[in-house]
Amino acid sequence: MDRNKWIVLVTGLITGMVAVVLVKMGNPQNMGFCIACFERDIAGALGLHRADVVQYMRPEILGLVLGALITSLFTREFKTRGGSATLVRFIMGVFMMIGALVFLGCPLRDVLRMAGGDYNAVVGLFGFIAGVASGVFFLKKGFNLGRAQASHSQVGGFVIPALITFFLVLLVLKTVFNPTAGGPLFFSKTGPGSMHAALWLSLGAGLLVGFLAQRSRLCFSGGIRDLILVKDSTLLLGFIGVFAGALVLNLALGFFKAGFAFQPIAHTQHIWNFLGLYLVGITGTLLGGCPLRQLILSGQGDMDAGAVVVGMIVGAAFSHNFVLASSAMTKAASGAITSYGGPGLYGQIACVAGIVIMFVIGFMFREE
Repeated sequence: MDRNKWIVLVTGLITGMVAVVLVKMGNPQNMGFCIACFERDIAGALGLHRADVVQYMRPEILGLVLGALITSLFTREFKTRGGSATLVRFIMGVFMMIGALVFLGCPLRDVLRMAGGDYNAVVGLFGFIAGVASGVFFLKKGFNLGRAQASHSQVGGFVIPALITFFLVLLVLKTVFNPTAGGPLFFSKTGPGSMHAALWLSLGAGLLVGFLAQRSRLCFSGGIRDLILVKDSTLLLGFIGVFAGALVLNLALGFFKAGFAFQPIAHTQHIWNFLGLYLVGITGTLLGGCPLRQLILSGQGDMDAGAVVVGMIVGAAFSHNFVLASSAMTKAASGAITSYGGPGLYGQIACVAGIVIMFVIGFMFREE
């Protein structure tokens, strides 16, 4: 393999291993890193939704953006640009989050779930591949959201990193503006939001992965897109690396548990596992990057990617305030199944509507 392929593969391996280490140190199982779940927790920490079991200002997300920022500044790749259908990208970010929360995870978590033995994630993978393939169809038909323009000022590119830095300061100082009502940050006392590794370990992990992902251009939708479109497997090696790195450590630490039922924070409604990641796949392909890639791009000055990131956080708030997110499969103390989980009616409608809207966007933004 050439140097670029090795860089992508090693990035994947390290990312997968870091994710499992974070689980060992306190993060939810099969969720050492999940862009969608962690952005949902950030939305809760900011009080944008009141699902009190998923509220925490995740340092991993903050570290990813700051890691990409620092790396791009040192390598002189930081460049402020934007103006490529920014509002449309924001809306697409909202629906990408809705799809992820119907599945209960982003593409990165899908790989981590598979590496933990979750067969439901395999169903999700098929949906993701189908979604990317649908996006490629529109790319071949001339889909284009428009060219981003370089800004005469670098200030705009620092907006998302500055906001992230502000959130980090609030987290470190544990600032409380309203002693009675709480805030500006809210923290879960139970549930996934209460499960996290130490702040500095999580932040360090985010900085490391942010550095590696910026250098390698790691992107899960991009890996499948390139394989279909130009028969290039370079980015796909990152996908394989994450799986291999996480699988080895899961087996070594006893975290591997094969099956469909009662996987950590997962459901067995296969049609919605498929369609949830289908929506993420087609949206990520049309946007030019998966949720992880959007974070990295926002850290290196891409204001359009920043709009997607903000859209995903708003989408997380909508998902919980409008009861769109799926619930996990649960059981009673006796071991009997009490719920198979999955999305309710509103979540199902939102997921299908998102797919339809992506098709409309795909047809409307074609170059003649």
